[in-house]
Amino acid sequence: MTRPVMKAVLFSLFVAGALPFTASPAAAQKLVTSISTHRVLINSSFTGAELVLFGTIEDAPNAQIGKYDIVVTVRGPARSYITREKARVLGLWVNAQSREFTRVPSYLAVMTNRPSVEMGPPDFLRKNRIGLANHLFAQQIGTDIGDVSHDDPFRSAFLRVKADEGAYITNPNGVTFITPRLFRASVPILGTALTGNYEVETLLVANAAILAKQQTAFEVVKTGFEAFIAVESRRHGLYYGFAVAFLAIVAGVIANLLFRRE
Repeated sequence: MTRPVMKAVLFSLFVAGALPFTASPAAAQKLVTSISTHRVLINSSFTGAELVLFGTIEDAPNAQIGKYDIVVTVRGPARSYITREKARVLGLWVNAQSREFTRVPSYLAVMTNRPSVEMGPPDFLRKNRIGLANHLFAQQIGTDIGDVSHDDPFRSAFLRVKADEGAYITNPNGVTFITPRLFRASVPILGTALTGNYEVETLLVANAAILAKQQTAFEVVKTGFEAFIAVESRRHGLYYGFAVAFLAIVAGVIANLLFRRE
């Protein structure tokens, strides 16, 4: 074997042996989360509940309290809503313009360990939907569907109404670090919670970057007599309608007999 060929072979062996060491990236942080229950049962006496999410940061030997930020976002089943603007006409308040919000979360909660505005620049927060105002709220505007600027009056009014209802929540102290690697967050469930799947997204943030993401979910379902009525009304819609009408007539007759004046 000639010397140039031998050098080429040795160089190839060296590159092949060094490649596994130079190409393997450093171990990244990981998130592991667990929620206290994945099924919330509601009935006529349900007034609300509170779920607890626990999480741990793995492969982070230098973790310190305050080094990392945690963002826990819970999104409820998507629904469409109409926001109306009131106008005064001839001394009366009437509905004027309106805007339909299409397939937006019926429930939206953002829990963090500190105010989200302190976690990075506005572009970073908007890109990763960190904070209530930075979520997408698609609107039907004419023939187009899309989000608008944050200072849009209909958008601001919609967020204010949902917040007043308790359906949109932001809690800058909702995440607590128990140890430098272990944290917890409380997820409130309203007494008026809609049934369906609720997505839970957990972000690990540091220096305006997303280091890890973990997703889980829980389901809100009806139980007892309410669940039976809901199922049967979907299975036998016509009979359910007749039954409701019949009961309304009976209730009207009874009320008339009880409160009739001679």
